[in-house]
Amino acid sequence: MSTLSASGTRSFTVFGLIVAAVVVVLDQLTKWWILDVVMQPYPHVVEVTPFFNLVMAWNTGVSFGTFGSSYAFMPYVLSAVALAIVVAMLLWLRQAERRFVALAIGMVIGGAIGNVIDRFRFGAVADFLDFHIGGWHFWAFNVADSGISVGVALLVIDGLFAGREKS
Repeated sequence: MSTLSASGTRSFTVFGLIVAAVVVVLDQLTKWWILDVVMQPYPHVVEVTPFFNLVMAWNTGVSFGTFGSSYAFMPYVLSAVALAIVVAMLLWLRQAERRFVALAIGMVIGGAIGNVIDRFRFGAVADFLDFHIGGWHFWAFNVADSGISVGVALLVIDGLFAGREKS
């Protein structure tokens, strides 16, 4: 799923776009399942394991609720920022010369789009994965957040270790 770019180098754009689409579909399917099946007739906590629950939380901000606000325009502001990042990531994806980088960028793009869909549909992002140990709970998150976090982590790993491969 790679093509030769104008400069003669491999481009993994199509692969990255497929990864992004898979993340968006998985994200929206899991949110549908949580909202319309698991949390009906009312939101509650579903204990899955001693360290993992399914919950219903609405995030009006970004990561970990940062910039959360009750202002009506905030979902649009956050969505505009996310879409600007998606455009930048698409430009980067067009230059990707390795499948690993395209995978990481695709995960970030898919996650950002999944959360933008929520902001337009609900005015907030649906979070439902709740990991905890003892009395401490990690922030609730979703598949889109996972795509963004794993994608960014892979990009950091690539930045730290890929330079040796290139040189």
